[in-house]
Amino acid sequence: MFQTRGPNANLSSVIFLLVASSAALLSQTPGRRAEGLIREAVDENKLITLAGNTRPEASAQNDSGAVADDLAIDHMILQLKRSPQEEQALAQFIDSLHDPKSPNFHQWLTAGEFGQNYGLAEPDLRTLTGWLESHGFVINSIYPSGMVIDFSGNAGQVRSAFHTQIHNLNVAGVHHIANFGDPRIPEALAPAVAGVVSMNDFRPHKMARPKTTRPGYTYSFGGQTLQAVVPADLWTIYDFNPLFAKGITGTGQTIAVIEDSNLFNSRDWTTFRSSFGLSQYTSGSLTTTHPAPASGVTNCDSPGVNGDDFEAILDAEYSSAAAPGAAIVVAACADTAVTSGIYIAGVNLVNASNPISIISISYGQCEAETGAALNASVNALYQQAVAEGISIFVAAGDEGAASCDAGLAVATHGIGVSSQASTPNNVAVGGTDFSDVLNGVTNKYWAPTNSATFGSALSYIPEIPWNSSCAGSLYANFLGYSTTYGAGGFCNSSTAIADGLVSVVAGSGGPSNCATGAPLVYGVSSGTCQGYAKPSWQAGVPGIANDGVRDIPDVSMFASDGFVWARYSVVCFTDESNFGAPCVGAPFNWAGSGGTSVSSPVMAGVQALVNQNKGGAQGNPNYVYYAMAVSTPSAFHSVTQGDIDVNCGGPLNCYGFLGTVDYGRNGRIFGTTWAGALSVSDASFTPAYSAGASWNFANGLGSVDAYNLVTNWGK
Repeated sequence: MFQTRGPNANLSSVIFLLVASSAALLSQTPGRRAEGLIREAVDENKLITLAGNTRPEASAQNDSGAVADDLAIDHMILQLKRSPQEEQALAQFIDSLHDPKSPNFHQWLTAGEFGQNYGLAEPDLRTLTGWLESHGFVINSIYPSGMVIDFSGNAGQVRSAFHTQIHNLNVAGVHHIANFGDPRIPEALAPAVAGVVSMNDFRPHKMARPKTTRPGYTYSFGGQTLQAVVPADLWTIYDFNPLFAKGITGTGQTIAVIEDSNLFNSRDWTTFRSSFGLSQYTSGSLTTTHPAPASGVTNCDSPGVNGDDFEAILDAEYSSAAAPGAAIVVAACADTAVTSGIYIAGVNLVNASNPISIISISYGQCEAETGAALNASVNALYQQAVAEGISIFVAAGDEGAASCDAGLAVATHGIGVSSQASTPNNVAVGGTDFSDVLNGVTNKYWAPTNSATFGSALSYIPEIPWNSSCAGSLYANFLGYSTTYGAGGFCNSSTAIADGLVSVVAGSGGPSNCATGAPLVYGVSSGTCQGYAKPSWQAGVPGIANDGVRDIPDVSMFASDGFVWARYSVVCFTDESNFGAPCVGAPFNWAGSGGTSVSSPVMAGVQALVNQNKGGAQGNPNYVYYAMAVSTPSAFHSVTQGDIDVNCGGPLNCYGFLGTVDYGRNGRIFGTTWAGALSVSDASFTPAYSAGASWNFANGLGSVDAYNLVTNWGK
């Protein structure tokens, strides 16, 4: 391969001599209509920084030195971008695809047609691939979308081309690699380049939460013990049974669940269906695939079985629970050195010649930590998906409005939402719990004995937001605490501390606030951070925040992990080393889960019923959801009690922005940190994160009545 001669090398003539190796890939997407964006010769002396693309962990504290130059870094992803005019044209076209009055209504594009109409011009692609090759990189694939280039090389070539070093990191005893400093590229290329999707090995995290019980607690609220929620219960509670009686079971539809692990044992899915009455719907099926790109070198190796196998079986079983007649595809790819298998599986599915029309994703990471390039790539991928008619469902998250504090005991980064869930082109699915124990009416909603398929729910059960944090007002009040924060508040009580309720665990919701730009403090919406603009369809429903940005969630479904109100979803999963248990004996001894990992595949299953009933793909369901919330309110269950507040602490305040901590509003000392409820006091600072009769940050439009939603779709 040609090597550059140094910073003064003139590459403008070299680039055009190196396009032959990628010409065959370019020939897959002929006839692009876009005008060229790269209009100057490439000059390596004139560079521009791609800001917002360095992980916060890439610090002197964690630094273990630069990696060797010959370290292979395969399947990096260069995300491209359109002109602002083309971006606006695409947004308008997507709107028209969902407008019944438009001649474009449901005239979905193929991946190739999308590339021809909204991908970069071929001269730009030739220049970009030539520039990469001039630095020694190998072009693996140019996607049909004309917006993504897969390339491979080594760390030395990354340093030469992008002017940033890849370092070894030791983060809390775990080895990682990441770029030290934002990448830089020639200024001439900047109009066409959003960035390298990732130069690190930090991955989105799964949203599955294995069922949990508190130490020494017997779950004896009013005589009610731990309640395992099974498919038959969901069918009763959310009104699936009349649809199944009509033959609307998802037959002829396919749902892809995107994973980075293979299933531990596919027989777990079969056991789940036979145990809970799904096997009577014989058209239902399960396959695992490792989707390859449309052309070029594959980047999707089998990931094998790893610690995310719990997520994989949960997604497969609960998409099937909601659509027992549908075909379920586990689309699993291994992570590469710097690209997550979740992203690879998604981009390969969306660019397939015959794409699957429903996708569920149960992974996420917060906008302010994802990085500008990866945020842009997720949004671009979902844009393309809905233009092809694909419906994307994404778990909103399990951290309340503090998604940058996932897995922590106390929220310290302020308001944040998941970048995988916050785009205008996907359905963000939040989480609920049931209110029967809270309101002392358990016997009204649950039968004393189970059916043959272990169901015991008697009807719809009023819901509350899923919240396993001490900051949740409902449980604090239930135990006699008038406040959750302060010296006498529940979060500072011995009960909350001993039972493990000082945790950032609740169904997620909030405003997009760092989808673009670069934070001043990583993990904190600050600096040049901005959220996605509020989409056209997110309007007309009381309660939607007048904040000018995309707000999540859109809808919610049951997602409790059993920790507070003793309800959780049963899972058949035989990996006993990873919270599994065989489905033998009584269901309450079987494996179980909560989290928006449950609610997202359930809503994907609901969409399979819609697609079957309407006879085809529907694109972004939010266009219909928000309209139906006005025209057919019976399609949704309002969630009117509770909140998704979580305990928060300094040095940042609880309202999601940099500023002076106000002791009176944000809580009192808890150990060495602050403990308070996220945005519960001064509503003038931020919208409330409580449930309500209209749209709200806790549960969006609420949960769905499947029968009313499906049968009134689009009316």
